[in-house]
Amino acid sequence: MKTVVIIGGGASGMMAALSASQDPENRIILLERQQRVGKKLLATGNGRCNLTNVGASAENYHGEQPEFALSALSKLPPEKVLELFRGLGLLTVTEYGGRVYPMSNSANSVVDVLRFALMRDNIELKTSCPARQLVKSGEGFTVITDEGKVYADYVIVACGGAAGSKIGGVTDGYELLKPLGHKRTALRPSLVQLITDPTYPRALKGVRTQAALCLKSGSEQLASSRGELQFTETGLSGPAAFDISRAASFCGEGGTVQIDLLPEVSEEEITRLLSARCAAMPALTAEELLTGIVHNRLGKMIIKYAGVGAGIKLSELYPDSLAAVARACKSFEIKLKGVEGFDCAQVTAGGIKTTGVNPDTMESWFVPHLYICGELLDIDADCGGYNLQWAWASGYLAGRLGK
Repeated sequence: MKTVVIIGGGASGMMAALSASQDPENRIILLERQQRVGKKLLATGNGRCNLTNVGASAENYHGEQPEFALSALSKLPPEKVLELFRGLGLLTVTEYGGRVYPMSNSANSVVDVLRFALMRDNIELKTSCPARQLVKSGEGFTVITDEGKVYADYVIVACGGAAGSKIGGVTDGYELLKPLGHKRTALRPSLVQLITDPTYPRALKGVRTQAALCLKSGSEQLASSRGELQFTETGLSGPAAFDISRAASFCGEGGTVQIDLLPEVSEEEITRLLSARCAAMPALTAEELLTGIVHNRLGKMIIKYAGVGAGIKLSELYPDSLAAVARACKSFEIKLKGVEGFDCAQVTAGGIKTTGVNPDTMESWFVPHLYICGELLDIDADCGGYNLQWAWASGYLAGRLGK
């Protein structure tokens, strides 16, 4: 009988436990510092849990060595993740962009089926039991907890990252692995709200729209995205903003977010639409020029941004004013000031250097029988279920203990 201690009861830790439990010779002890497992999972996908993405591919992953993720992803691709969850009794639905959610629309469903699955004879779950120190002792390990010492033949460190500190994000894993020779890259918040010049977002607080975003530093394009955008009191949120937040966290203050509010329509087409409205409804004022084209509040703000007087009648608008409004629809620019911190972030960019880990097994190159998986590693991904796909895949591979 081999004792396997797994540190961390999040997505990757639970998957590692289920994977390791397939071998009846393994006795698994799962340590979780929170009162229950999967707490961070409950907050994903706005409480719906976007558990994977059927289109997950190499281009969705980032880090110093993004290709490191490919081995794990190939061994447990999205279709196998869905098959595994179906086996646990979870029904799912695939939505726009390949995003997969539980049919119940509740993250609790995902956590519950995992929790039930952990009720196996060879899995012992210890909650409210953080690991304080990890010591190599002979061919095995000693894990020091508040409840005493736990001895292990194998250890899987799946503590997660620093993101979402209010719901379980920690730096424990980095500290546990440092004495064993594992270094980390710089940590940055990712999949997080952008902080911008508040002038326009504050006035548009709560407005949602489909848009294409481009993050620029001077003339250099740093990142781009497309999807739902939400204006907040301090900046920009929603999937489109989250997808460029990784680059924004490295860019910091000084960048510019260029927003295309009508990505499906060319500037010339917009100009023709506006000209037709002016001809058909000359008595309307400029603040109604974009009614029916974009959200009403957003339309009024674009008119202001374009420098057109809101009270001017459409019959009095010159062609250059219409051109300015069309340009504003395609290139509404807001100055970037930074991103929200780890408290608000969904994911940590950066982590334990992947050069110290075998991508085919998740085993440490430095310490035999030590495995590292999930967000703790320097692998993060785009918004849309890709990060949880990495958690499942890397946890599954680590739990195989090199087999």
